[in-house]
Amino acid sequence: MIRESELVLAADGSLYHIHLRGDQIADNVILVGDPQRVGMFKPMFSAVEYETLNREIHSITGSYKGKRITVLSTGMGTDNIDIVINELDAAVNMDLERRIAKTTHRSLNLIRLGTSGVLHAEVPVGSIVASEYALGLDGLLNFYKHDTSAFEEEMTKAFCNHADLPLCFARPYIAKGDNVLMEQLAFDCYKGITATAPGFYAPQGRQVRLETTITDINRILTLFDYNGNKIMNFEMETSAIYGLSKLLGHRALTMCLIIANRESGEFLNDYKSRMKNLIVQTLDRISQM
Repeated sequence: MIRESELVLAADGSLYHIHLRGDQIADNVILVGDPQRVGMFKPMFSAVEYETLNREIHSITGSYKGKRITVLSTGMGTDNIDIVINELDAAVNMDLERRIAKTTHRSLNLIRLGTSGVLHAEVPVGSIVASEYALGLDGLLNFYKHDTSAFEEEMTKAFCNHADLPLCFARPYIAKGDNVLMEQLAFDCYKGITATAPGFYAPQGRQVRLETTITDINRILTLFDYNGNKIMNFEMETSAIYGLSKLLGHRALTMCLIIANRESGEFLNDYKSRMKNLIVQTLDRISQM
């Protein structure tokens, strides 16, 4: 039995942060960063059966072309992802009244739709990059006991040798996305490794008033190539989604709309229509799964 301080519940018996119980969560969960983006889904659903809002976590569960889908905002960063993924799993795989694990495991499809900057000039803003692998620069997964595949470990070692990061940095890690979701939802996207940074400014090579420890982090990432696997883009969530999903027995995929090209300097200010197109495309493909 897990103590109350370790598995914290809200007053209604749902999970403390996401305010959801297992029966309120669909097998297909779309994760978005921005709480306001959840509202883009509501007019597309034929019915909304449940909606909750707590801090930056806004969720709805409803139907799209006969398929039950949950949409949930995570906020920004792997610390938020740590909360959301653990609580989604607890909601569907824990007996919350008895505080013990259920005897049968329920697996979720966790699909992140986000925005990102790309590192290669040939990938235009407005395109979609799907993450075959995530490179975690955040260190979150190091707090969990885990095993990696031989390929993931060799790629991690290759990156560490390539980047030669200062010893004060967290050890990077590699986590793989789900092949089936990739084939079903992202077969026509750009693909590659997504680097997950623990921040937006210095961790992504931006310098405003503070000097960065690594002055050429973007070049280091751009030049990395492991057996043809290149780092395509930068964001702040995917490594935690992939790593925790794998450990907890869920399938995960990230697709990011590219709104900035860090090499060419282009930035896509008005991207709402393109994000809507990505949402509709993803919903249609989920409905056919």
